[in-house]
Amino acid sequence: MHRGTLEPEGLPAAKHLHTDRSQLRDHRAELAAFQPDAAIDCRALSRADAQAALDALPGGIRLAVISSIDVYRAFGALHEQRETDPVPIDEDSPVRLERYPYRGRLPDMDDYDKLDVEDEYLPAGATALRLPMVYGEHDYQRREEFILRRVRGGRRRIPFGAGMWLACRGYVRDIARGARLALESPATRGIALNLCEDRTFSMRMWAHMIVEAAGSEAELVRVDDAALPEDLKPTGTMPQHIAASAHRARTLLGWTTSDPVETLRTTVRWHLDNPPSDANMDFTADDRALETAPHGV
Repeated sequence: MHRGTLEPEGLPAAKHLHTDRSQLRDHRAELAAFQPDAAIDCRALSRADAQAALDALPGGIRLAVISSIDVYRAFGALHEQRETDPVPIDEDSPVRLERYPYRGRLPDMDDYDKLDVEDEYLPAGATALRLPMVYGEHDYQRREEFILRRVRGGRRRIPFGAGMWLACRGYVRDIARGARLALESPATRGIALNLCEDRTFSMRMWAHMIVEAAGSEAELVRVDDAALPEDLKPTGTMPQHIAASAHRARTLLGWTTSDPVETLRTTVRWHLDNPPSDANMDFTADDRALETAPHGV
């Protein structure tokens, strides 16, 4: 079930129901006739989204919902420029007390909160899969673009902050395998699981790995945080790390993750071969930032 706006090539043959989430209840009979064994809700962003899906789906089926590491208090601390929690974050770490982290910050996100989504799904016996920054082929957020757009532009020097921030990641195919394992395991009913790589590279190490995977010799040049271009702000000083542990998923499911060096190479190759149509090739802010770098750095 999806809106039909994206139909990636190469998928196995399957029946599709094209509908907006707001119209799911109108398809109850079709969903029941399909007799699903399970459902994974990949895009419940609000309480209303979760309720719409649960109202439409047949009862008694196995459920999983995609949630996020942003449910934790540590993530909320990022918006407040403070530090609240040690890392790695696990499923027993405190969650945010304040809801709606993007209200007034991002358009159409006033009601977004994965805590609201989990409140609806967990009592229904679902597994909540708390995801990190997911990277890989077809990533519409293009998480490597902060480096790759500069590589495409032939930039030899890239302004960079201290780069010490630890933010957990996960390769998309590993995440998909974890979701399948969770659905197959009765031990995960009604609980939350982190799915992420247990070893977290700093922003500087990750950026160096992207540069290398792209076959570039670009240099990361240390500049003051205040001078960083907007898309490079996360390379500066970040008060709260959000590295997380997937020990519960590894223990309950036998879940493992791939070699991040290899998965990043695969990811970078795909994104270099499939650049965004609206890539920003204006590097004026980079040039201004580089002017502030100490001589010889």
